[in-house]
Amino acid sequence: MTLTGKTAIVTGGSRGIGRGIVRRLTADGARVVFTYRADHEAAAAVTAETGALAVRCDQADPGTLPAVFDPVREDGLDILVNSAAVADLRPISEITVAEFDRVIAINTRFPLLAIREAAPLMRDGGRIVNLSTLNTALSGPGMTLYCASKAALEQVTVVAAKEFGPRGITVNTVSPGATDTDMLRSVNSEEGLAQTATLTSLGRLGRPEDIAAVVAFLAGPDSGWITGQNIRATGGLMF
Repeated sequence: MTLTGKTAIVTGGSRGIGRGIVRRLTADGARVVFTYRADHEAAAAVTAETGALAVRCDQADPGTLPAVFDPVREDGLDILVNSAAVADLRPISEITVAEFDRVIAINTRFPLLAIREAAPLMRDGGRIVNLSTLNTALSGPGMTLYCASKAALEQVTVVAAKEFGPRGITVNTVSPGATDTDMLRSVNSEEGLAQTATLTSLGRLGRPEDIAAVVAFLAGPDSGWITGQNIRATGGLMF
């Protein structure tokens, strides 16, 4: 129970990697607030399983941001995990201004604003973890918006680490490889996923709990000398 007495906010905690992170942080003793956008049943299931508090939030709308932090304004915050994101695959020739704005708003703008909102509430020695992707280093056709939005978030991490370092607050990125989630399966064929699994050193796709374990370490007391880093949790898909 390494996080007993700590309070965490996790965005996108009702499914996929975010849900795995909520499960792990609560299991480690943290009080967790998590966001979800539309799936009330999934959010309720996570709450029933973990005791975490669900808050509805649409990352495309910054007006929903303050409500995310309302549950911690009185008692303060120790951990912020920016996990929620969208993956939109389309060739450059088909990218519209509206779609560019949407992906950047959800994947980059909201996490940045969440960090800004968290800063005055976070206790010294706190932890911020941003979820990026292996695809900023290993991209492919159609990934422009996803890769660009996540690459920008990685740079937010680096700058935030410098700005918050004097307070002992660490800021790091975790970049998962191919992790078995609904989002991954929505943009990949079964054949492609099977081939990807054979390319990892460990011979399988990642699981949400694999990524959650890395996040839990960065959120915990033993990671205080690690900041501004991008940890690629890929199972050896890329070195």
